[in-house]
Amino acid sequence: MCTATHTYKLPHTHSTFHHTMRTVRSSVLCCLLPASFSLVLRCLILVPVLLYITPHCQAVQAENVEVLEGGTAHISCRLQDYDGSIVVIQNPRRQTLFFNGTRALKDDRFQMVLFTPRLVRIALTNVSVSDEGGYFCQLYTDSTHHQVATLSVLVPPETPTVEVKQEAVEGGEAELTCVSPRSKPAATLRWMRNGREIQGVVSQQDNGKTFSVSSTIRIPVERKDNGAALNCEALHPALSGQKKIRHYRLDVYFAPTARIVPPSGILREGDSLSLTCSITGNPLPRNILWSRINDTLPERADINGPVLQISRLSQSHNGTYLCQAQNNFGRAADQYTLLVYENVSVPTTVPTTTPTQPITSHPTTSILLSPGYAPKPKDPGAVVETHSAVPYAVIGGVLALLVFTVICVLIVTIWCSVRQKGSYLTHEASGLDEHGEVQEAFLNGNDASQGKKEYLL
Repeated sequence: MCTATHTYKLPHTHSTFHHTMRTVRSSVLCCLLPASFSLVLRCLILVPVLLYITPHCQAVQAENVEVLEGGTAHISCRLQDYDGSIVVIQNPRRQTLFFNGTRALKDDRFQMVLFTPRLVRIALTNVSVSDEGGYFCQLYTDSTHHQVATLSVLVPPETPTVEVKQEAVEGGEAELTCVSPRSKPAATLRWMRNGREIQGVVSQQDNGKTFSVSSTIRIPVERKDNGAALNCEALHPALSGQKKIRHYRLDVYFAPTARIVPPSGILREGDSLSLTCSITGNPLPRNILWSRINDTLPERADINGPVLQISRLSQSHNGTYLCQAQNNFGRAADQYTLLVYENVSVPTTVPTTTPTQPITSHPTTSILLSPGYAPKPKDPGAVVETHSAVPYAVIGGVLALLVFTVICVLIVTIWCSVRQKGSYLTHEASGLDEHGEVQEAFLNGNDASQGKKEYLL
C-alpha cells in the first residue's frame, strides 16, 4: 500500500493550466495504477489522462470591429483566468501598441480605455483605411496565447459628380458620366429621370483599399429637353439606406429665334416708336444687330440691347427695320415695316340758326377715315376731328315734315282716285239714259211711220 505523499508540478500545455500547480497524492496514483509501476511510469501515464479530461477553454478572446472612416474604433480583448501575466496589444504591422496597459507606440490616436482582469479595451480615433487589418491580443504565459480582432473600415461615397462627355446639341445625343471617385466597398450608381431609371454603362476601378465607380448614359435630345432634370444617385451600405444625390439639368444647345414685338395702333408724325426684338437660343446671343433695309438707321434711333426707339417720327422714317442675332449654332432675323401717316384734320362748319332756337353743343367725336374717303388723302389712317352742332330738334322737325308731306300726298292721291272713279260711274249712267231716250224716240218714229204707211194704204 502506498502511503507516501508526493508533489508534482505539471507542465503548462493548455490555457487551463496557466501558472497552476497540481498536487497529486501518491495514494491516488497507487489506487489508479499497480504498485509494481515505478513513480516515473505512473506520471507518464497519469498526466496525459488528466490533460485529456480537463475542459478546453481559451485564455483570451477578441471581437471584430467595423467603423466608418473618420470615426472611432473600440478594440476589446477579453481575458479568462488572468493571473497577472503580460498582456500585449499589437497593430496589423505587429507593432506593439500597449504593454500591460503602458503605451509602447507614440501614436496619440490610440488610447487605453479599460484594463481589468477580465477586459482590456483600447480606442482608435480618426480611423483611416490604412488602420484596417487584424489587431493582436496576446497573453504571455509559459506558452503564448493570442486572438486577432479584425478592424474593417467603411468609406461612404461623397455626392457624385456629373461630367459632360459630349455636348448636347439639338437633334443629337448627350453623353453624361456620373462619377463616385472613392468608396469602400464600391458604391452603386444609377441615373434617374422623372422617377424612372436610365440604364448606364458602369465601370469600376480598384485604387488599393478603395474603389472608384462611374456610370455613363447616352440620350437623344431636342430643344424641349433643355433644362430637363436628371439625378445621379449613389447607394452604399455605410449610408444606412440613405442616398447621395447629384441633381443635374440638361443643357441643350440650339440655334436662336428672333421675333419683333410690333407697337399697337397707327403711328403718326410726332409719335414715338419702340420695337423689342425677342430672342431665344442656347447660348443666348449677346449681341443684337438692328438695321434698316436699303437705308441707314435714323439719326434719332436709340438702341439699347434688344430695344430700338425712335422719337418724333416722320415719314422719312418709313422703311423695313431688321433685327438679327446669332450664336455658335445658327442665326435668326425678323423684320418690321414702319409706315408713318401724316396728321390731317377736317373741321366741319356749324350751321347758322335763328336766335329763337337754342343751339345745343355736343362733344367732339373722332372719325376714322378709310383710305378712299376723300380724293387723294394724305393720311388714310389719320384721325380727323369734326365739330357737330346740328340741333336734334331741327332734325326731328324735318323728319316730321317729311312724314306729314308723305301722308298728305297719299291722302290726295287716294281722294283723286276715288273721285275719278265716281265721275266715271256717273258718266256711264248718263250715257245709258240718253241711249234709252234715243231708242224710245226711234221706236216712236217707227210707230209713226207705220201709221202713216197704214193711212196711205
